[in-house]
Order: sequence, then structure tokens, then C-alpha cells
Amino acid sequence: MRLRGGAVTAVVMMFAVAGCTAERTEGSSGPERSGGGGAALAAADSLTVKGRAPKTGYSRARFGTAWADTDSNSCDTRDDILKRDLKEVKFTGGSCKVSSGLLDPDPYSGKGVTYRRGRSQVDIDHVVALSDAWQKGAKYWDPSKRIALANDPLNLLAVDASTNRSKGDGDTATWLPPNRSYRCAYVAAQVAVKKKYDLWVTAAEKTAMKKVLTTCPNQNLPSGGNPTKAPDRFRAH
Repeated sequence: MRLRGGAVTAVVMMFAVAGCTAERTEGSSGPERSGGGGAALAAADSLTVKGRAPKTGYSRARFGTAWADTDSNSCDTRDDILKRDLKEVKFTGGSCKVSSGLLDPDPYSGKGVTYRRGRSQVDIDHVVALSDAWQKGAKYWDPSKRIALANDPLNLLAVDASTNRSKGDGDTATWLPPNRSYRCAYVAAQVAVKKKYDLWVTAAEKTAMKKVLTTCPNQNLPSGGNPTKAPDRFRAH
């Protein structure tokens, strides 16, 4: 009986890891916060370690037009994430353009933040910053993959603007959310994105990831998001 139990556990862990591989081609309408127990820590340990490449050549335009509708739902990516992450959402002129809502709680600070269109109190953060991705593999990609990363719901999160501005293009080794209760989920999300897109990490970054995830060894690995190739109609410089 013990051997059977161990076999079942092994199958479950294999399925959790395989899930991240499957999403490379299938994608979904949005991120699913799921995965096997401990999958985040195991995934972090599997990431490739290399040095940070030069930032030379980076620009936001390398990742396409901001908030492109890559999932073809007729709403731009920014509004998609606002609809997903805010409460008490109200719209202007239909069901796409979010005019107001409540971010409660903000994952980075833990406080409640009111969103009103045209005011910079809520940002949509790239959990893995685009500049960081550029320096860890994205500069060598086909443009369609960069566009996919920039608009993948798995890599996007509505957050308090003032807290987010302190992050810059930092990775786990240089920046973590002030809200300590969210750090495990945040690092797990970075791991999931880097694994899905085959981005590497620095040695210091991997050490920092494992340090955080060791405090929550049962942390799930997020999954879902969009395919890693944007539709052909989108272009990037």
C-alpha cells in the first residue's frame, strides 16, 4: 500500500509539472491559480541559470503595442486585467472600458485602492518585467513571443501604482512586495512565467526565489494564460 501511495504522489507531481508545458500551445482565457503542492519550489529549482545579458537594444516597442488584444475578445489587455482583478467594476460605453472599481486588497501593499479611469492609482504590472525578460532571453525571441509575454494574463496583475513604481525592472533578488503575506504567491508567479517562456534566471535570483518558496513549501505553481505566440496580425519592432 505504501508503494501504491508513493506512485500516486509521483503521478500527481508529474501532472503538475506537465501542466505548465501543455499551456505553451493551448493557452486559456486567463490564469488559473492551480498546480500540485510544492510545484512552485520544484519549478524554481529547474530554471536555467545564466548571467544577466546587457540591456542594449531594449525598448517597450520590442514587445509590441501596449495592451494589444491578443486574445481577440475585442477588449484591450489592460481592461481585461482590470475586469479580472477589481471589485465593484463599472464600465463606460459597453462592457470593455473599465471606468472605476476597487482593488481590495492590493496584493503588493495589502491596502485597498480605488481605481478611476484617468488617475494613476492602479497599475497593471508585468510580474516579470519586460526589461528583465529582455536581459534573460527575450532579446533573442521572435517578436510574436515577446508580444505574447507582454499581454499574457499569467504575467499581469492590477496593483497599487505607487508601490509598483518602486519595483522598476527588478527581479526576485532585488525587489519583493512589501506585503509579506503575498510574497510566496508573487515569486511563484514569476517562476511560472519564466518556466513557461523559457527565460533564465541569475544565480542570485534563483537563490532568492528558493529562499522565499522554502517558507511555503506547498505553494502551488500558477498556470493558464495565453499561448506563447501572438496572432500573426500583431507586429513589434
